[in-house]
Amino acid sequence: MVDWKAVGVGSVVNAVLSIVLTIAFFPLFFLGPIIGGLLATYIGEGDKKDALAEGALTGIIGGLIIGILFIAGFGALSAIIGLIFAKIGILAGAMTLIAGVFITVVVMFLGAVLGAIGGVIGVEIRENGQGNEIEV
Repeated sequence: MVDWKAVGVGSVVNAVLSIVLTIAFFPLFFLGPIIGGLLATYIGEGDKKDALAEGALTGIIGGLIIGILFIAGFGALSAIIGLIFAKIGILAGAMTLIAGVFITVVVMFLGAVLGAIGGVIGVEIRENGQGNEIEV
């Protein structure tokens, strides 16, 4: 059964890391969904067979969060343009909505694939890492 608390935490970590890494270090943006899926399955109490689904869910939900933030951010910009130039504002708003939906779908798909990979890695670390602590 899917551990929804862990999926929620993984989704938020996915969204935050993806946004920060996209802004700061663009080529590393793909680490956000991988780490989100890894974290969700590592800290979660779900079965090993659910790791792929949990990781994919973190990617989908994280991608949805990123898409909503993208649409909201550019929606505010379109509203400001609309106040200044009425006809350009309508065009900018429509373009923002179309681009936002497209980017949201792409980010959700990419996040699902990378989150699933992270989920499998996380459950393998959890399963194989037990009992391998270093004793001093």
